[in-house]
Amino acid sequence: MDGLNAEDAAEGAFGKEEDPVASAKIRKLVTWVEETRREAGREIAPPTRKAAAVAVIENPLAGRFAEDLEPLTAIGEELGGLLGARAVAALGIAPERVESYGKAAIVGEAGELEHAAAILHPRLGAPLRKAVHKGAALVPSAKKVGGIGTAIDVPLGHKDAAFVRSHFDAMEVRVADAPRAGEILVAVVLTDSGRPLPRVGGLTVAEIKGEDGLR
Repeated sequence: MDGLNAEDAAEGAFGKEEDPVASAKIRKLVTWVEETRREAGREIAPPTRKAAAVAVIENPLAGRFAEDLEPLTAIGEELGGLLGARAVAALGIAPERVESYGKAAIVGEAGELEHAAAILHPRLGAPLRKAVHKGAALVPSAKKVGGIGTAIDVPLGHKDAAFVRSHFDAMEVRVADAPRAGEILVAVVLTDSGRPLPRVGGLTVAEIKGEDGLR
């Protein structure tokens, strides 16, 4: 997971003209919305909604060891904005109304776990935060190596305050024909709400200050 300050400070070159142009070779983009209308026999009004935006991309480092993971880091920066914008559009809301977020990646068998880390951590977070207007909290993340049809649970947390228990959640993501051996599946999930019927206490959305990413 990446905090706002650590992410931006570690990548001080973000946004500079000399940064290399990312060039993700995307085989497939998939977007869907999960809407919960009833839970425990009760109507959920308005429904709780989660949107997943997924890219299936070629892994430029598949089949070999590379000390320099910059090609994947640059792709992560590109996908943070692309997938963030697609998930916001799928929810059909203004970016500032996004409540929680998360990210994940599955690397095909010709790659390695560190390839997922290179995409998810150094630079994906900043453009994702821009897509959702703010995002003071850590972006929860998950990663794994797997074959075609592998599923992953994308962890979720409130975008501005990590201690909001009502938004501790996850969404399962799976694409039937991905990732192939030389591919990586990259997912961003956004929500417009917390869990249906939350009642385990903790900081409420109304109490969020959004200053330190915790409360």
